[in-house]
Amino acid sequence: QVQLVESGGGLVQAGGSLRLSCAASGSIVRINSMGWYRQAPGKQRELVATVTSGGVTNYADSVKGRFTLSRDSAKNTVYLQMDSLKPEDTAVYYCNVRTGIVLSYTYWGQGTQVTVSS
Repeated sequence: QVQLVESGGGLVQAGGSLRLSCAASGSIVRINSMGWYRQAPGKQRELVATVTSGGVTNYADSVKGRFTLSRDSAKNTVYLQMDSLKPEDTAVYYCNVRTGIVLSYTYWGQGTQVTVSS
């Protein structure tokens, strides 16, 4: 019903920057939130940053001041600008979209690899 297309991952040196993009398409009635989660090998998936339809953002403490989430509502797209990257940021980053009016649905992207070398 909803498809998510992610891009922007890659390999970068510590202190560098990357910009992730996620575009949602399909039978979207209402998007309640969009954002990013990440999962490192052997670790549980964790929230990175999300934004609600009302524009309220939420960041993990570990990325505050370094990552910035923005959105283009007309394109159902969110962007994650990642600056001052650290090796600890290395993970697969997954786009997350939550939709619905009465019933809630959660969609995940395929994931994009971010690798930060020391």
